[in-house]
Amino acid sequence: MRAYPVIISVLAATLSIPLAAVQAQGTTAAQPAHYSVADTPVGKLLDDPAANEILKKMIPTVYANDMFQTQGRTLTLKAIQQYEPDALSDENLAKIQAEFDKIPAKG
Repeated sequence: MRAYPVIISVLAATLSIPLAAVQAQGTTAAQPAHYSVADTPVGKLLDDPAANEILKKMIPTVYANDMFQTQGRTLTLKAIQQYEPDALSDENLAKIQAEFDKIPAKG
């Protein structure tokens, strides 16, 4: 009968390592998501005031285009790059992504 407390102690010590690893993973998953130039539709970016301001500031000519505001809503910035290669160059998309990384995405 005395063996049970020892076994329980050993099991508890053994299980605490994976439990800590699981808890650490849960903490990582709780970090806020960010918008992506490759994956987030423009409509979602336009609907978030913070992301909208980034677009307005960083790509003003594209932002002012009616087609961007209407028909472009279902596309990503990466997809629109083919139509606006200068304004949405890989370098500019990286700068925009850096700004998106500073704000949390809204649900």
